[in-house]
Amino acid sequence: MESVIVVHPLKNFHLELRFNTGETRLFDMRPYLDKGALRRLQDKELFDQAYVAFDTVCWPGNLDIAPETLYDKSLPQPASSPDGAFFMVTLSQSPVLE
Repeated sequence: MESVIVVHPLKNFHLELRFNTGETRLFDMRPYLDKGALRRLQDKELFDQAYVAFDTVCWPGNLDIAPETLYDKSLPQPASSPDGAFFMVTLSQSPVLE
């Protein structure tokens, strides 16, 4: 099973995730922000406090999302560039430096 090892909250309620497989993937949280307790993540300050615990992404207040969902519903990202910058593929699939 894939486990999240690094999370970076990005603008527009996206998460850049690194998994134990070595993959970097982009997850769009927007479809989940109107569901149950996750509604609280509409507060961008809270959303930006994402951290890794128990192999997944968590937030203060006992909020989390299943690692299977994060992996299955995310988009693969290219490897980091030689200078260490990460590139994000937007929903239109055009690379944008983040």
